[in-house]
Amino acid sequence: MRPLYRFYWLLFRSVFTLYFRWRVHGENHIPQSGPVILASNHASFLDPPLVGSAARREASYLARESLFRVPLLGALIRSINALPVDREGKSPRGLKSIVARLAEGKPVVLFPEGTRSLDGCLLPARSGVGLAVAKSGAPVVPVRVFGSFEAYSRKMWLPRPRKISVVFGQPIRFDETIEAARAQGKARMKAVYPEISERIMASIASLELPKA
Repeated sequence: MRPLYRFYWLLFRSVFTLYFRWRVHGENHIPQSGPVILASNHASFLDPPLVGSAARREASYLARESLFRVPLLGALIRSINALPVDREGKSPRGLKSIVARLAEGKPVVLFPEGTRSLDGCLLPARSGVGLAVAKSGAPVVPVRVFGSFEAYSRKMWLPRPRKISVVFGQPIRFDETIEAARAQGKARMKAVYPEISERIMASIASLELPKA
């Protein structure tokens, strides 16, 4: 990790330990090298730093383009590898940035739902993560964050000291699915993006907290 990134990584880990009594499970499922997409559910503003701090590799994240124009905040999120994306997540620039980071062999944190849940329940996956997987060929590690909605939902002004857990699942590869779709032509290739996204979301939904 770069020194500045490591500083924020350690800072967030300390806050999550002291304030939220967080627990991390399955972080050894993240490949130690090479590209990987960390695909997580999204119920809180806390989720990006939670997933990034739980991973022991320097990762990149997506952030709305408008945030980069905010004084100080823009510089901060750039320093922790944020990549600009339009509000709907359909920007070709955003996709190119994701694929470029993965091509460099780096982890990227993505949220298949595309936005924070209003009630803490999982939302349907959008096709963007499937497109990123198809373009990059990177493996996917499903991630589920438990407790972040209760700690800091959309309706809260300040975070509450609720217990939070981050669970990483086994890596998933889609090489055979992508190759088969590519061999069948553009129409099939386009149709496979949402299918991959749905499979990733199902993997996230299947993750459970380990029993004590």
